[in-house]
Amino acid sequence: MEVITEIIGNAHQPEWQEKLAGMHIERLFLDQWTAQKSRFLIAGDHGNEYPVALKRGARISDGDIVAFDPEKGTAAVLCLDLSNVLVIDMDGLAGRTPEDIIRISVELGHAIGNQHWPAVVKGTKVYVPLTVDKKVMLSVMETHNIEGITYSFQPGTDIIPYLAPHEVRRLFGGASHESHSHEGHDHGEHTHTHTH
Repeated sequence: MEVITEIIGNAHQPEWQEKLAGMHIERLFLDQWTAQKSRFLIAGDHGNEYPVALKRGARISDGDIVAFDPEKGTAAVLCLDLSNVLVIDMDGLAGRTPEDIIRISVELGHAIGNQHWPAVVKGTKVYVPLTVDKKVMLSVMETHNIEGITYSFQPGTDIIPYLAPHEVRRLFGGASHESHSHEGHDHGEHTHTHTH
């Protein structure tokens, strides 16, 4: 069994869409815990096993091709199955007084910290992985009713490109296995705005 050490291409790229047309494609489904690793053994949806040992710090994307044999007409493609992420946008605080910004930031930090939710702050956005049922997270945000922020749930695969590898590990490595089953595959966005 040959160890996979690099990503060949991505099935979402136009040139690879052409190359993969008509080929027998085996899909390798990665959950959020496996997707943040660089070494793992995975079985595809046709039963073949693929040992993967990518370079440290390598980033896996949905659609990455790890095996391609044009003579046999086969390919193996990674399919990420990541939980949604609560994205809190604090951009609406721009222009407020420093005192307001500090107060609102502390209120948000208290709301998230009180739930023991891991979070990653990037620019004016706070990313919180789905660690409990989505309804519970919405209820917490609505109960605290923090002014000047908006929030929505977005697919984890949409968030990864904006984050460094250590931030991806923090978001998806710390999420509980329980939450994944509660979330299902509802990628509908719910946006909420609070202003006073």
